[in-house]
Amino acid sequence: MQYTEEQIARANHTDLVSFLNAQGEQLVKSGREYRWKKHDSVTISGNRWYRHSQSKGGYPVDFVMEFYYATFPEAVKMLIGEEGEGRQKSCPAPSQDFRLPEKNEDNEMIVKYLTESRELEKNLVMEWIARGDIYEEKKHHNVVFVGRDADGIPRYAHCRGVGEIKYRGDVAGSDKSYGFSHRGTDNQLFVFEATIDLLSFIQLFPKDWKKRSYLSLGGVSSMALMAFLSERPQITSVFLCLDNDQAGNEACEKLAGEISEGYSVIRLKPSRKDWNEILCDKNADRKKVITETITIKVPEAEELVPMLCYEDIEQTSVDWLWFPYIPFGKLTIIQGNPGEGKTYFAMMLTAACTNRKLFPNMEDIEPFNVIYQTAEDGMGDTIKPRLVEAGADLSRVMVIDDTEEALTLSDDRIEKAVRQNQVRLVIIDPVQAFIGADVDMNRANEVRPVFRKLGMIAEKTGCAIVLIGHLNKSSGTQSTYRGLGSIDIMAAVRSLIFIGKVRKDPTTRVLIHEKSSLAPPGETMAFKLGDEEGFRWVGAYEISADELLDGKEGKEGKATETKLERGAKLIRELLADKKEISIRELDEKAKEQGISGRTMRDVRSRMKNELEYRVNEKQENSIRLKE
Repeated sequence: MQYTEEQIARANHTDLVSFLNAQGEQLVKSGREYRWKKHDSVTISGNRWYRHSQSKGGYPVDFVMEFYYATFPEAVKMLIGEEGEGRQKSCPAPSQDFRLPEKNEDNEMIVKYLTESRELEKNLVMEWIARGDIYEEKKHHNVVFVGRDADGIPRYAHCRGVGEIKYRGDVAGSDKSYGFSHRGTDNQLFVFEATIDLLSFIQLFPKDWKKRSYLSLGGVSSMALMAFLSERPQITSVFLCLDNDQAGNEACEKLAGEISEGYSVIRLKPSRKDWNEILCDKNADRKKVITETITIKVPEAEELVPMLCYEDIEQTSVDWLWFPYIPFGKLTIIQGNPGEGKTYFAMMLTAACTNRKLFPNMEDIEPFNVIYQTAEDGMGDTIKPRLVEAGADLSRVMVIDDTEEALTLSDDRIEKAVRQNQVRLVIIDPVQAFIGADVDMNRANEVRPVFRKLGMIAEKTGCAIVLIGHLNKSSGTQSTYRGLGSIDIMAAVRSLIFIGKVRKDPTTRVLIHEKSSLAPPGETMAFKLGDEEGFRWVGAYEISADELLDGKEGKEGKATETKLERGAKLIRELLADKKEISIRELDEKAKEQGISGRTMRDVRSRMKNELEYRVNEKQENSIRLKE
């Protein structure tokens, strides 16, 4: 079944959301796009789809073929609910006047003619007779050559006399668009004026002949050639093997002109007038049957796609600004509701990078330059005072001057500024303010190139780029979908961090490592902000991103102990009544409650004034409460 261009166009304009809903599929709204629940890496927008896990997408026909394993005609039918019309227009039913001549009871006379008069090998002749493409006509004992369409239906027949009367003629009602042919599997097509020349050529060049395609035009008309090429898209090379005379040479030039661009067209001249004359000439040199090969048309050389081989790519490791939360050379997003500590956290991060005000478990780093680009707060009355309060080295903190021309994420000035000033950290706060007026954050096709370019800047320079973003107001939505704009923004970054305020204690902020593509996610951490002691880290904290963003703060809205608090409580319970426990046993019991060894080390450090360290009978380090 074939479809017209109009039907295919209508299929590709199908709204995929409506189509999937009709199939009973579940979709999740994400900005202006939808995410398919069955395949969570697939986004839908109108009649477009994109599969992020494989970096490919397209229109509805491709979608149905990809996910419903349909053929092209099946996909079009699923989308528009119609049968194809194309075959009826391009391949009409055989003419009512066309009838194959009645077959003789045997093929004795035509076999004798083809093998003795035309010097064709009997095995070759019998093979075509077995196909039904050659047979002996009953009334006049002519040899009949049958031309079929792609479905094997006879649409053309040519008769040739085998006796003294050299009759030649097409059967009434024959369609010249379908000549005598063989449909091979490779990309080569050999074209002849007459069927006997076609068979003679196969005998002269028998090796792997069935792989190639052969076509007899029944003269020099291009009708059969054009139909054959439209039906066989795998053909890329056409060999014109017409007679070596003036008519044949002129016909080759004409046919080559009608063949569209993209094909190689080559003229093969026989050493005699035609290929059967060579076969019948006992003196012909069988090694030089082609007297001349002329390349008439060559397709334009296709531009090569630049390729890299992984064998030649140098394997590298990831460097970390703060393991595993913020990598160098990658994009990180820090998101949260307005006024809940994102900017203050960014200030403290700047201080850590410029003046060694290190975060928990952060490796000691040599101070470096930072670009802090902001659009929401005044540099003089807000940003600078906060940086001073955070303890940053202001001589290392810079900002790109965009007073005359607004800066966007696609701006070439970002990469230049990073290189020229040896910057290793860029903070953009908030990302929504720098996306660009001509970019819709909810459209994947507009957002994707912006973040791809930004990611390439990070990778080429080795700079960590941290984007501060506000959350949308979709309460109850999965945390990953709370970021403003297309979900492609989340897909583009290697690390996603949420910062939120604990409702039961407004001075406590929680940092949750929601996504980590380069290492296992880091522990959820809490820090204090807004009381008399100022910014300080509290330690591990137990709460999910969805609970934090919804303000539930644990099961049934109850207050949740931090992991540090739970660890201290565990130690006191295990050491009550003057008991002693090895560090190994303590860590094992803590692990059973989901508390890491690193957290327990922090707990013991905080409880150093309460604990006494000893060595037990097994020579293991142990602890007990001081008396």
